[in-house]
Amino acid sequence: MKHKLKLNPKACSVKQDKPLVILIHGLHQRAWIMWPLAKYLQKQGFSTYLHDYYSLRDNIDKHSNRLNEWLTANHDPSTAINLVGHSLGGLIIRDFISRYPQWKIARCVTLGTPHNGSTTATYLKKLISPLVGNSFEKALDGQNATLTKGISLGVIAGNSPKGLGQIILNYHIRQAKLIPPYNEHDGTVFVFETKLPQAADHITLPVSHTGMLFDRKVAQQTAYFLDHGMFKSIDSHN
Repeated sequence: MKHKLKLNPKACSVKQDKPLVILIHGLHQRAWIMWPLAKYLQKQGFSTYLHDYYSLRDNIDKHSNRLNEWLTANHDPSTAINLVGHSLGGLIIRDFISRYPQWKIARCVTLGTPHNGSTTATYLKKLISPLVGNSFEKALDGQNATLTKGISLGVIAGNSPKGLGQIILNYHIRQAKLIPPYNEHDGTVFVFETKLPQAADHITLPVSHTGMLFDRKVAQQTAYFLDHGMFKSIDSHN
């Protein structure tokens, strides 16, 4: 069945020997932004589903509930799923797994997700709160659910400082007098904010926060982790 991109597209059946990959977008985005990554994963034999939600209007509880409702209506709970989330989407993954343990999780990958809280979001919350909406509490504030024991999660971070968020981060670097490697960021999220002790693996690539969604190396590493539970070794692997 050929995949047609819709606001809330159905899963695309490619092969049945690999778990369905659910891709979850980040703040200020919609499901279509994950399409290039989904297309690459489909070529690697994965079925994909682009999950859509309202990042500013609803809180993380509702985001998780929305995903649970879709799975209840469309997925066999005895069959495992993979989860891939960009930025806020990665925090939704952690909350969803904690809140709905009945689902079988194969592997997860987060892309540019501020697992330890977002400096950019903290500034925006104080200065222009509508820009973070209801996504701050229990998510971008760093108070997200603890990663459930036994979950295989890989973390991809970027260190190409491009994007409007770099204005805030560069200001913070000066104020906090951050030095390498603590001043590395992807234009929106610091690399150190992506670190999660419970993660199975972590890798940093030369990509920006949004640019990573269109980067072939990010796509390759995502697929590799979903297949092997670890990232493919490269020079920047840490």
